[in-house]
Amino acid sequence: MPDTSEPSARTEVERPGEASLPCVMSFNASDPSGAGGLSADITAMSSASTHVLAVVTGAYVRDTSDIHDHIAFDEEAVADQARCALEDMPVQAFKVGFVGSPENLSAIAEITTDYAEVPVITYMPDLSWWDELAIETYLDACAELLLPQTTVLVGNHSTLCRWLLPEWEGDRPPSPREVARAAAVHGVPYTLVTGFNAADQFLESHLTSPETVLATARYERFEATFTGAGDTLSAALCALIAGGSDLQSACAEALTYLDQCLDAGFQPGMGHAVPDRLFWAHDDESGEEESGGEDTTDSLLDADDFPLDTTRH
Repeated sequence: MPDTSEPSARTEVERPGEASLPCVMSFNASDPSGAGGLSADITAMSSASTHVLAVVTGAYVRDTSDIHDHIAFDEEAVADQARCALEDMPVQAFKVGFVGSPENLSAIAEITTDYAEVPVITYMPDLSWWDELAIETYLDACAELLLPQTTVLVGNHSTLCRWLLPEWEGDRPPSPREVARAAAVHGVPYTLVTGFNAADQFLESHLTSPETVLATARYERFEATFTGAGDTLSAALCALIAGGSDLQSACAEALTYLDQCLDAGFQPGMGHAVPDRLFWAHDDESGEEESGGEDTTDSLLDADDFPLDTTRH
């Protein structure tokens, strides 16, 4: 029988509510290819030192080339997963990716309404693989139910333009600020617009409000086509905000992280390349020398720290 009088050698565990890592809840679909969805969220958020509460909203049927189908969970199953975890652990931020149905959007909107003080990062992926009627119904529900709860909307310029400015008839594409104004109609205070085609063949990302562009970052185009970049960026942004970073700093760091993930990206199958979200964990002493690229965040606008306003309209 062991001598119970001896002091325990185990490290003292912090009491519930005093965890050293902030908790982030992600609503997203399971992606068996590992390119995006919850796979991207978990690895990117863990890289930013957060504890991920991963709520499965459905599952893709996909490979690294295409999405062939999606199976949505019942909204009660989604709500039950989230409510059970939230009753046990406090969260510092929510991320909402593709959740598969208007019913799931409604369930998630109810949850985020109950936690109105917690920032919500909403990512809208390209849905062109889906049925046209399903896309329209989903986007309408997202605009009506979730965008009023959203703190930062993240999406590719073309995706957000097709959604928020479908009747745009100008000779030029909408500017990121015009996209942000369209999002603000639905109550979104901040929009991170990625993939904006600059005149000099660079790609730009813009963090903007309806009133002003808060920050801009420029990137050289990658030759490879990537899957999962948007989930990676939005997950990193969400985790950094949960960790206490102000909005502008979180955006700059998330964009730098994504650029490094893409730079270290790889092609696991016969389809598109995938960001290496754990590039920092590899035992490769030459990695830093090989990357050798310029710091792509040098072009972020110089400004005072921009605190995150989580007010929902």
